[in-house]
Amino acid sequence: MDKEKIELLLLKARLLPQTPGVYKMIDKNGKVIYVGKSKSLKNRVSQYFQNTDSHNYKTRKMVEKVDTFECVFTDTETEALVLENELIKLFSPKFNIRLKDDKSYPYIKLSTSERYPRLTMVRSLKSIRNKNDKYFGPYSSTSSVYKIIDTVNAIFKLPTCKMKFPEDFGKKRPCLNYHINKCMGVCQGTVSQKEYNEVIKSAISFLKHDYENVIDELEKNMLQAAENLNFEQAAFNRDLISSIKNLRQKQKVLFDDRVERDVFGVFSDDISSSVSVNVVREGRIIDSERFLFTGDEIFDEIAFVSFLADYYLKREFCPKEVLIPKEYYSEELEDLRAFFCDRFEKNVKFIYPEKGELKKAVLMACENAKEYTLHLRNVEETTDEKLVELAQLIGLEVVPEHIEAYDVSNNGSDHVTTGMITIKKGKFSKKDYRLFNIPSCVQDDYFSMSEAMERRVKRYIEERAEKKVAEKWSLPDLILVDGGKGHVNAARQVLQKFNFEVPVFGMVKDEHHKTRTLVDTDREISIAHNMKIFNFIYGIQEEVHRFTFSSMDKKRRKSVSHLSIEKIKGIGPEKAKSLISAFKSVKALKEADVNEIMKVKGIGKKDAENIVKYFEKTK
Repeated sequence: MDKEKIELLLLKARLLPQTPGVYKMIDKNGKVIYVGKSKSLKNRVSQYFQNTDSHNYKTRKMVEKVDTFECVFTDTETEALVLENELIKLFSPKFNIRLKDDKSYPYIKLSTSERYPRLTMVRSLKSIRNKNDKYFGPYSSTSSVYKIIDTVNAIFKLPTCKMKFPEDFGKKRPCLNYHINKCMGVCQGTVSQKEYNEVIKSAISFLKHDYENVIDELEKNMLQAAENLNFEQAAFNRDLISSIKNLRQKQKVLFDDRVERDVFGVFSDDISSSVSVNVVREGRIIDSERFLFTGDEIFDEIAFVSFLADYYLKREFCPKEVLIPKEYYSEELEDLRAFFCDRFEKNVKFIYPEKGELKKAVLMACENAKEYTLHLRNVEETTDEKLVELAQLIGLEVVPEHIEAYDVSNNGSDHVTTGMITIKKGKFSKKDYRLFNIPSCVQDDYFSMSEAMERRVKRYIEERAEKKVAEKWSLPDLILVDGGKGHVNAARQVLQKFNFEVPVFGMVKDEHHKTRTLVDTDREISIAHNMKIFNFIYGIQEEVHRFTFSSMDKKRRKSVSHLSIEKIKGIGPEKAKSLISAFKSVKALKEADVNEIMKVKGIGKKDAENIVKYFEKTK
């Protein structure tokens, strides 16, 4: 550490005013490596450059790289907090913790505009069109939302078909769900709107986790139905009560009260940090999330404030109580609390429990964070060993942390597709999968491989020429192709054409369609007796084949659909494309009426009538 440089930076920091603002730490290349905020810039920035030996490992590492710093002064701590959040998103500084997901957090929507409303998933409250609709959430993922919707539909036997009510009453026979007692059969027109609304009312209470009131209300309805000799309705309510009680028993109970609260736990050391969040409603854990921060990301009590700000602003929601480990308390948290009170229009409380049930809940969340971190480290170590062993087996100079695999799929000479999948640090990185559509030609896998590889390399060259950080198209440490020496040569010739040296190996299958060897132009390396490498390579070969074939088949099916529709009078290729794009399938188009078909751009009344008549003849 350059002491003279540190002293100069400390002197500069001591000249700062005692006002709120945001500071940017900048390295010798002019890159922003850390962004922070403080109610007193002078005090906060000075702390980095004095008593440096007392800093934790990651902070010392960051300070060593600082060449200068810049500050933006703000009028209030709240402005500083918001600005810090925006600058972290803008610069993605190396040492700042960041929530890696850019997703919006989903909600469950119940539309009040429908006479027989159903539950649907919406990505964000920003998509609200009708303020009278009811929303529940946010939830940690879309899979959580769909699971909850499926649970509610199953418990309350709500319809899941695409029929519209009451317009479609009695138009079709009831589906299988009705016959196996998984749907109340609204389509038959025997469920009145009043009866349906009663069930929806219970479903709403269920989504609010107000299980006691739901059960009380259902028990009243059950007794009332029994007194009126409506035994079918009584049995329906009885089954609902049983299902809800069974579900409630599976949820872990933390508290006896009904306060909505989130419980945070933290684990941090020099290697990595993690945060565990338990979402508690009606005293029960109903959802949870885990976040891992690795590498150089600094995680301390100040960084934790930034984490909470980003966490709740992305969700557009904050509960009434937030439980936090006492050791992560800081004055900035009080500023954040005041900001949340104003932003979410409620009295938000940050609690740092020292004893009792609240303390136990925080300790449990901290233990969850620790277990999550240690588990991922163990998985990572196993993956590293596997990659090292692969490198040794095939003679690579570096451990292949970035691998790409290619496969060619076609339907004769039509719909030729080359798929590329990406494996980073031993895991499939689906956001980096790519497809290359090859022009229809004589079936030639080698040509298709060369064409795809050339396009892929040119993308990388273009990124470098534009001086972009080549993240999307950076070259891998290893390329695997589904095939033998011919496929390897096709890929290698393209790489050599552009003077790039990337190892290329073919994955060769045996008579049982299992990968038995890896080949390059000179060698054939057996992997059949090395189960760790065999399973790894076989998994890659299966995944690249699945991805490529399913993409090709999707194009083929769409093409077949277009051709079948083009038989209809007045429907050419462009109109067929528009219809399939709007309805997604021929089956859905068959079930549409004239008015629905006319909503498709370019389709007039005459076209719509011709389509309906055509499908009526084929029924």
